Amino acid sequence: MVISAAAGATAMHTYHLVRPFFARTVTLAARSERDAAVPPAVKSYASFATDFETLRRKDLLFPVTGVETRRLTDTFAETRGGNRPHEALDVIAPRGSNVVAVDDGHIAKLFASNRGGLTIYQFDPTQTFCYYYAHLDRYAPGLSEGQSVRRGDKIGEVGSTGNARSDAPHLHFTIFRLGPERRWWEGTPINPFTLWGSR
Repeated sequence: MVISAAAGATAMHTYHLVRPFFARTVTLAARSERDAAVPPAVKSYASFATDFETLRRKDLLFPVTGVETRRLTDTFAETRGGNRPHEALDVIAPRGSNVVAVDDGHIAKLFASNRGGLTIYQFDPTQTFCYYYAHLDRYAPGLSEGQSVRRGDKIGEVGSTGNARSDAPHLHFTIFRLGPERRWWEGTPINPFTLWGSR
């Protein structure tokens, strides 16, 4: 789960699963990180196209140094743990590889969860989009909530914390459009593969 409440909390999240050529709205009623109901509905293609074009113009930096983007596999539409949607790009890289900020912005939240392990939620300068980095081995020294970061700044290292396999370190990365409340845990996931997979 890309967007999650702290374990044991009761929360109601509405978010959207966005793929390159179609989209569907998903409502998640989560009593914990392991309890979800996911009924489908429909979301307009135009909304995805607008967000994709905005992100494309940003020319985001790839979040892991030393990785060839032409070798990426689109993992966004896959499921994990049964029916749970993945909604992220898995970037396989050696443990300790540098994870860098894809855009300017600030660190909205540093969060440790059962699934994501050590995670970072970074807002872009306009607080329109959030960049989510998970399964980190460690944060960059001195990284703190509220801190401003620049595109290319090291913010962490690739690892396998949370529910990632210990023998398969990787970065779980996604982008989501924030809602009007700009909550770090809530938004509309957008497939990052659409930005880098064809390069």
